[in-house]
Amino acid sequence: MPKLRGAATAEPRRTTYASPTHEDKRSMPGPLDGIRIVDLTAVVSGPFATLHLADMGADVIKIEPPEGDIMRNPGTPPTKGMGPIFLAANRNKKSVCLDLKRPEAVEIVRRLAANADVFVHNNRPQAIERLGLGYEDIRAANPSIVYAYCLGYKRSGPYGAKPAYDDLVQGASGAAMLTARASGGEPRFMPSLIVDKTTGLHLAMAILGALVHRTRTGQGQLVEVPMLETITSFWLTEHLYDATYDPPRGQIGYARLLSPQRRPSRSKDGYVCMLIVTDKHWNAFCTNLGREDLRSDPRLATVAARANHQPVVQQIVNDLAPSRTTAEWLAFCDAHDIPAMPVNDLDGVLEDPHLNATGFFTMREHPTEGTVRTIASPLGFSETPTEFRRHAGFLGADGPEVLSAAGYDEAEIADLEARGILKVVR
Repeated sequence: MPKLRGAATAEPRRTTYASPTHEDKRSMPGPLDGIRIVDLTAVVSGPFATLHLADMGADVIKIEPPEGDIMRNPGTPPTKGMGPIFLAANRNKKSVCLDLKRPEAVEIVRRLAANADVFVHNNRPQAIERLGLGYEDIRAANPSIVYAYCLGYKRSGPYGAKPAYDDLVQGASGAAMLTARASGGEPRFMPSLIVDKTTGLHLAMAILGALVHRTRTGQGQLVEVPMLETITSFWLTEHLYDATYDPPRGQIGYARLLSPQRRPSRSKDGYVCMLIVTDKHWNAFCTNLGREDLRSDPRLATVAARANHQPVVQQIVNDLAPSRTTAEWLAFCDAHDIPAMPVNDLDGVLEDPHLNATGFFTMREHPTEGTVRTIASPLGFSETPTEFRRHAGFLGADGPEVLSAAGYDEAEIADLEARGILKVVR
């Protein structure tokens, strides 16, 4: 098997960039090198999709309104709109700021799209069409374009025109009630933008599929990825369960995952995760703890029996866990080849020896924010590695460069900026 490039040392890497848009001349082409993307996405779902495409080497031109992407703002007072979530989701992209309420700005976008491979947005389709940037408008400028968007709800359904946010879709998709079933308490939203990011990953995957199709046929197409349908599919892969059959053979929902006992086990000094699945795991666990009685329990004797009595298994583990420290349990499990891991809080994740050894975190110098911690792409390629090429840019910082490459001369660019059609934060 080819060795993946970019194996990191145990010491966090430190990299200095002269400006947020400075490119590392040592960088190597990624698998999407040469693909140009006009990106009108904002907040998290769309930017998370184009983040991965940019990490893979695509030239992503991020179009922002005069007030900028709203995610520039959250965080402890950011400078020049360099908020932490924005930095994380918009590296390796170029920022162009245009007032799309002005016809001249819309024309700039059409001109950029005419020479692009992908046009992507996460606006409600009705709104983008009113601007003159719908699929038919962009296809008229570029018949082979891959035009992709994510939205809250599939456009053909009764929710199609409704606004959508992560929390709303968590509620509609059953996620909030899943947490209630698992905890025995009130419905709660998951403490992550799980809908936005899952939708973003599906959007990126769909764009890649459309690009492969275009490579084979020369044909562009319209790609739609709705949040509700995406995340509902995500949950129901396991939770449709016995409602898969008609008539249902039991309750909807995968009982093992919804058991209140399914939680990290409290050890003598913290928490530990131990997952005892196979007969080999179970026999080693029972024998080496001197609990042969558990092996003779008919509810626990086989994989199938334990699968049907998973709350019993987990409760046994939870009851035994306080007898040892987390380190002792990890050593025990490693010695007997039983799957186990520690339970990190978020601060612990930053110090995790594996993540630091593999270069997941890198400290980089930012021109206005000082030292910032960046997160590596999880994608590994043996021949076309993903790389950090540039920080997320100041609002509109790359506008003159991008417009110049599109054929605008210096006088035209200066005129657009003077009239407020093009905005540049320097």
